[in-house]
Amino acid sequence: MKITRILHLLSFALLFGSSTAVAQDAVTISDGNYVRGTIKGTNYSTVALLKDDQSIVQYFAKDIKEFVWNGETYVSKPIVLKKKMEYRFFKLEAYGAVNLYSFGGMSNALDEPQPKRSRIRPSVGIGAGSGGFGGVGVGGGITFGGGGRSSQEPVSKNRPPSAYFIEKYGTGPMQELPVESGNSEAKNQQIKNVLLQKLSNDEDLAERIKATESFDAKLVKAFVTAYNEMHKP
Repeated sequence: MKITRILHLLSFALLFGSSTAVAQDAVTISDGNYVRGTIKGTNYSTVALLKDDQSIVQYFAKDIKEFVWNGETYVSKPIVLKKKMEYRFFKLEAYGAVNLYSFGGMSNALDEPQPKRSRIRPSVGIGAGSGGFGGVGVGGGITFGGGGRSSQEPVSKNRPPSAYFIEKYGTGPMQELPVESGNSEAKNQQIKNVLLQKLSNDEDLAERIKATESFDAKLVKAFVTAYNEMHKP
């Protein structure tokens, strides 16, 4: 009986392992409620998932918590769009005491079949702003849907993120870090001020931030990652 049970558990483990190897992507609708499959693309307000039965399901950011695509996590966050609160997906770049997100970059595989009832087309643009939004409250300074790109123009699959945002619960709304808006003294000082505010209570890291003359996405992520390593719960 014991041997039979062990063989049964082993078979189950092998079956489960093989199924997860095939379907690494997943959509989390709520805590403990998720659907596995293959992510076919996203325009940051919707995401298309190819299920194991080969059907494609489209999920809106307002209806789910997050999704995992090729090992990367995209979190649904509230934003203000023309004075109306909506939701968009933000890629989680660093997680811990401080969260770092990026927006834009990899997008739809538009040559893949999509659900007939709604064709996924990117229609998001980010205006330059210094405000932000948190997990609950919504702040100003960020606009979506502003001019610059036609809603019918596909987003490049290999374009770098168009914006970065930093979040630390208890310190106000999420704030934008203008790391992709060119290199200038004013831009670097703005990033420095935000990092010093969010990455607080770490004198060594603060000194390194103050001594930095130019910031890019890679360096910002390194600072946030180092802070999280030193401030694990």
